[in-house]
Amino acid sequence: MATYVTLYRWTEQGIKNFSDTADRAKAAIAQAEKMGGKITQLLWTSGEYDLVGIAEFPDDQSVSAFNLALASNGNIRSTTMRAYNEREMTAIIAKTR
Repeated sequence: MATYVTLYRWTEQGIKNFSDTADRAKAAIAQAEKMGGKITQLLWTSGEYDLVGIAEFPDDQSVSAFNLALASNGNIRSTTMRAYNEREMTAIIAKTR
C-alpha cells in the first residue's frame, strides 16, 4: 500500500465544533478502513495546520475519494502528499540512471 501524509485545517464549522474532534477522528479512521485504507497515525498540531495524518491506501484514487468524503462533512480542508519509504526512494533513484 502507498503511504500518504495529510495536513488538515479546520473550517469555521470545524473550529466551532472543536470539542467533537476526537469523535470525528474515530469516524474518519473507520471511514478509511471501509474505503480500503488505514490511518496509521493522527496528530493534533499547533501552528498553520490543526492535524497531521499518516495513512496507507491502495492507490491515489482511493485516498482522493477518502479525502473528498471527509471534506464533504464540512469540518476540514486538506493537503495530501504521497510519501516514500527508503526502499521506494531507492527504486525511484535507480530509475534515473
